[in-house]
Amino acid sequence: MPHRSAPAVQGIFTPNVVPLDQQGRIDEDELRRYVDWLIGQGVHGLYPNGSTGEFTRFTSEERQRIAQIVIQQAAGRVLVLAGAAEANVRETLAACELYREYGARAAAIVAPYYFRASPDAVFAYYREIARNSPIDILLYNIPQFASPIDVDTVCRLADMKRVIGLKDSSGDLTAMLRMIDKIRPRRPEFSFLSGWETTLVPMLAMGCDGGVNATSGVLPDYFRKLFDLVQQGDITQARAMQVAILEFFDAAVLSVEFPHGIRTAVALRGFKIGRSRQPQGDAELAAWPQIEQRIGHALAQLGYSPQ
Repeated sequence: MPHRSAPAVQGIFTPNVVPLDQQGRIDEDELRRYVDWLIGQGVHGLYPNGSTGEFTRFTSEERQRIAQIVIQQAAGRVLVLAGAAEANVRETLAACELYREYGARAAAIVAPYYFRASPDAVFAYYREIARNSPIDILLYNIPQFASPIDVDTVCRLADMKRVIGLKDSSGDLTAMLRMIDKIRPRRPEFSFLSGWETTLVPMLAMGCDGGVNATSGVLPDYFRKLFDLVQQGDITQARAMQVAILEFFDAAVLSVEFPHGIRTAVALRGFKIGRSRQPQGDAELAAWPQIEQRIGHALAQLGYSPQ
C-alpha cells in the first residue's frame, strides 16, 4: 500500500465557547485564559466561531475579534480553523481574507442556511468561495442547522485544491466511509473530521483524521487520550472511553438547549463563562439547578471534580 501524505489537519480541534461578562460582552481575558488551558491540556487545534461558540449570536465584528483573540493567544502552538459561517458569499470571503491575515490555518465554512439549498446550489456556493478565497477552506456539514452536503457534492468539491477537508456533524458513518473511499485515493492529504463525539472512535477507526467536538472544550485531555489510543491501535480502551462519555454527553448536550450545557460544564471546570446571549425559557431556568447537578455528577463519574 502506498504511503499516505500527511493530512492537512489532524487531531482534536476544540470548538470553544466564548466567555461573557455580566453585561454580555466578550470577556477577552478569560477567553485567553481558556485558550491557554485547552492548549496545555493537549488539544491539537482550536475552532472559534463554530456552533459551540454561538457564532450567530455575535456581530460580524465580534466574530472577527473572537477569531483574532484565539489566533493571537494560540501564537502558533496549535492550528486554528476559524469559523467563517457568514450569511452570504461576499461576507464569507471578507472573513476569509481577515482570517488569513490573522494567521488561521483554514476557514471553516458551513453550507447555506436559512434558505434550503439543493445539492447543485451547495456545490455552486462552495465553488464560488473556493475560487476566490485567499485561505484554504474546510467544508462544514451540519444538516441539523444548514443545507446538507451530500457525498457526491463533497466528492466534487474535493477536486478543488483550496478545499482541504470536511468537518461532518451528521454522525453518518456510512456516508463518511463512502467519502473516504472515493476521495482519499486522489487526495490523500484531504482531512476528514468528525463533529459528533458519540461516533468519534468508530469514525477514527475507519479512517477519519480527527474530531471537532463540543465536549472536548470541557474534557480536552480526555479527548486527546481517546485520539491517541486509536492512533496506537488500542481500540478496546478507546471504546471503553467512548462508552463512558455517553452519560456526560446526554447531560450536557442532549438534555438542554445547546450549548447551554457545554457553557455550564466549562464553568464547572473553573472558568468564568457567564450566561449565553440566548435568553433561557422559564422551564429551563426552573430546572437549571437539577441540570447543573446532573452535569456535575457526570463529570465526577469521569473523574473530574467540579470546581
